[in-house]
Amino acid sequence: MAKVKPFRGVRPPRELVEEVASRPYDVLNSEEARKEAEGNEKSLYHIIKPEIDFAPGFDEHDPAVYDKAVENFRMFQEKGWLVQDSAENYYIYAQTMDGRTQYGFVVAAWVPDYMEGRIKKHELTRRDKEEDRMKHVRCNNANIEPVFFAFPDNERLEQIIREVTAGEPEYDFVAPDGFGHTLWVIDKPETIAEITSEFGKIPSLYIADGHHRSAAAALVGNEKAQNNPDHRGDEEYNYFMAVAFPASHLKIIDYNRVVRDLNGLTPDEFLARVSENFEVLEMGEETYHPTALHNFSLYMGGRWYSLTAKPGTYDDSDPIGVLDVTVSSDLILRDILGITDLRSDKRIDFVGGIRGLEELKRRVDSGEMAMALALYPVTMDQLIDIADTGNIMPPKTTWFEPKLRSGLVIHKLD
Repeated sequence: MAKVKPFRGVRPPRELVEEVASRPYDVLNSEEARKEAEGNEKSLYHIIKPEIDFAPGFDEHDPAVYDKAVENFRMFQEKGWLVQDSAENYYIYAQTMDGRTQYGFVVAAWVPDYMEGRIKKHELTRRDKEEDRMKHVRCNNANIEPVFFAFPDNERLEQIIREVTAGEPEYDFVAPDGFGHTLWVIDKPETIAEITSEFGKIPSLYIADGHHRSAAAALVGNEKAQNNPDHRGDEEYNYFMAVAFPASHLKIIDYNRVVRDLNGLTPDEFLARVSENFEVLEMGEETYHPTALHNFSLYMGGRWYSLTAKPGTYDDSDPIGVLDVTVSSDLILRDILGITDLRSDKRIDFVGGIRGLEELKRRVDSGEMAMALALYPVTMDQLIDIADTGNIMPPKTTWFEPKLRSGLVIHKLD
């Protein structure tokens, strides 16, 4: 069963939250972070992307960069830009995008739940990316940024969300990207006890987004436990910070593909090969969105096409075989275009659905890419099914939006 606890969050005073809060470290590069933080000494980028305090081009993995993160984290606290709560609290964090709001609990999740598989993953992680974030957690002795969890719906937790969010929020602002962020502090002992109890009835938590951050946070906690001869099991390092959302609140958006060439085929030859496994309909110049599972949208040569996988080309009884990313990867990218490794092949690129299908059209029309393929999004039920069966999704399958804003709450490991 999932074990969570409240914690003494480190967070900005209400009047500074918009200056401190930032996008997550992994959704923008160093130059973009430098530009966003320009003229703002309070930006969290000085802690999560501290290379911006060095000359452009400075190695972001240099030990001096991690030292700078520590120095800046200390300075933010000394200047009162980040202040630790006096008592252990839970928090509710709401995100609003396109008129739709999702509500999550900010909790400290138990490291052994990750190590023993009760916090379930659906993606592979890369050791180099894990190591970077492990260094960041180790040197700051804190989870500066949360990870993004989902959990099966729980009616009492839904009621608590409704009760808490009827009250006055601690933070309520719209970020520069247009997404709304609202945070409530839960400090009533009886509500805190009930949240801990209700999460204790949930068999598993699921990593929705932030697999590298989850791995890094849990591995550092586990490392600290192993290195402490007086380890008891109740130390703060046994927990890491997450925002856990009821699964029904979350919506996965599409994650699409663009390919540089047709592997030596003419457009007509390519379409003929595609039609062996798909019903192909030309849809004209009007943007065509996939309408259901196993329906795809192809853009090539200024025209959109509907592709519907023929029966027998997918396996609805297999959690991986049913995925449209598997169908398209096997029958189009591998068998026709010769792309076998989505992680490393330079002929393919991936475009999050937040950019819209117009971005696919733009990249093909510019001549940079030869074709684009849009997929119907994976569902939360599919994600949970894959995690429950111990399977791993193919690369670049899920895209969650909005991303969690960093800097609203920080969790110290001591």
